Amino acid sequence: MQIESRRFEGAAVSEPADVPVFLAAGLQAQGEFRCAECGYGVIVRTELPQCPMCRGLAWEGPADGPFAPLSA
Repeated sequence: MQIESRRFEGAAVSEPADVPVFLAAGLQAQGEFRCAECGYGVIVRTELPQCPMCRGLAWEGPADGPFAPLSA
């Protein structure tokens, strides 16, 4: 299993490459994310919002692919 490192708000996170990334609303992020509670999808360029459909605060980002979160 390949391990990769990503950065969000200056904190490095190491995890298996095929495990989804979960982030909280309010964090700086870029890419496509899905609400962990209802599955609603958003594309963000600055900060993860509160889910407009269910008011959820947790977002799941793809582990890889064209919409994976940017790493620093």
